[in-house]
Amino acid sequence: MDVKSVIENGKTALGIELGSTRIKGVLVDFQGKVLAVGIHDWENSLVDNIWTYSLEEIHAGVQNCYSSLRQAVEKEYGVVLKNIGAIGVSAMMHGYMALDKEGNQIAPFQTWRNTNTQQAADELTELFDFNIPLRWSAAHLYQRILDGEEHVKRLDYVATLSAYIHWKLTGERIIGIGDAAGMFPIDSDAHDYHAGMVDKFNKLVEPYGYSWKLEDIFPKVLSAGEQAGVLTREGAAFLDETGSLQAGIPMCPPEGDAGTGMTATNSVAPRTGNVSAGTSTFAMIVLEKQLSKVYREIDMVTTPTGFPCAMSHANNGTSDLNAWVALFGEFAEMMGIQTDPGELFQKLYTRSLEGDPDCGGLLAYGYYSGENITMINEGRLAFLRTADSKFSLANLMRVHLYTSLGAVKLGLDILMEDEKVKVERIMGHGGFFKTKGVGQRYLAAAVNAPVTVMDTASEGGAWGIALLAAYLVDRKPDEKLEDYLDNRIFKELSGETIHPYEEDVKGFQTFMERYKAGLDIEKAAIEAMDW
Repeated sequence: MDVKSVIENGKTALGIELGSTRIKGVLVDFQGKVLAVGIHDWENSLVDNIWTYSLEEIHAGVQNCYSSLRQAVEKEYGVVLKNIGAIGVSAMMHGYMALDKEGNQIAPFQTWRNTNTQQAADELTELFDFNIPLRWSAAHLYQRILDGEEHVKRLDYVATLSAYIHWKLTGERIIGIGDAAGMFPIDSDAHDYHAGMVDKFNKLVEPYGYSWKLEDIFPKVLSAGEQAGVLTREGAAFLDETGSLQAGIPMCPPEGDAGTGMTATNSVAPRTGNVSAGTSTFAMIVLEKQLSKVYREIDMVTTPTGFPCAMSHANNGTSDLNAWVALFGEFAEMMGIQTDPGELFQKLYTRSLEGDPDCGGLLAYGYYSGENITMINEGRLAFLRTADSKFSLANLMRVHLYTSLGAVKLGLDILMEDEKVKVERIMGHGGFFKTKGVGQRYLAAAVNAPVTVMDTASEGGAWGIALLAAYLVDRKPDEKLEDYLDNRIFKELSGETIHPYEEDVKGFQTFMERYKAGLDIEKAAIEAMDW
């Protein structure tokens, strides 16, 4: 069929992902080809020391994203989007969305960026003998209990952002296993929350006298390929203001951005890995076996089908880098030079290749918020140099690109060097890699291994969740996700692999020595800059 007929006959899948700075919708055919894209830009807010998005922003953002995609379909193909083969929703992992039994929000939405859960995370880690990161939903919930917040007794549903939007569209309290692994520890054999740890949590909070148990208020866990309800009439009306979209469309389990990143890079089988670099930066390595011990720097999560996966997650990625690029854009405008943002990024990123392998002695920390890997619970943005540092535009850009990978590199070192984890391929995706051959080259230096970036890398997690939706309705009986991706989606796709340059590897190692040594400066800045 031609594309118009494919769309009219509903031989499509739609993925919507709520990222940190952009909500993106991608419509694909069942071969994974992108047919249309919708976009809504947004940004989180720091309100009463909580990183959050208001419910109004969340709702409007999803609706505007879908409207943008619907209009793109009508403009490109002359088709009114009515029927879709399957839909999937993805969002930033972790965080805390709290609802009462009427479905009303009863506490501010807390994103993954919040690090106000140290006591809870520490106590749960000790109780479970399992690392509970500060941003996990379980840590947020227990911290709210420890802080005596009134809303906890009225809890009826605690969800991640993806599970919340899925509930809005289907009425079903369901979550994909990969995103569930950002709420609470998962038993990969049972494909559910770890029963023993659930019991421990319930006994821990029993003295508070709440009417609920953890299993009552957390969403049901499903794996990729399992149907997670259908789009209701109310859901269709919420999504499409024109009323054209039909109800009854199957929906796959909602996933987190880690799971969709794995899918989008075909990194769902053991010995595969991927690095997603954008507002946050995280590396995912699918394991053949569990790690030998608990590391506070490493999250243990799962793939969308439940394989155990080690995650080095840095809260901070390219936000400060983007701010520097915006500053140069402002300067160009002042000088009367009109610049295209994409061209500006491309030129500045490319200029960094002329810098010194060790960034000329420059040092930067893009800590907009606290950083779990380095055990720093607040953020301060820092750029440092000595009198004899080589201060140039190339080195300035290079150090901000390097530091976007700095924290995640610490976690990867644990996996590669301490645990001797074997990885056959590492895939890169996200905005960090959009300028060809730059971010990819620096990641290869950081991991001292070849890095591949697919031509589809810029489509990111929205494409990944679209593939999971397609897998729901178009896979063969008993076809595994990794086989579906290998044989159906990635078979004809092309990409480029960059091997590490020896001088880059040595330069990145030198930069990391300075990065670790300078963490005391970051801690001092937090104490001194309290305004």
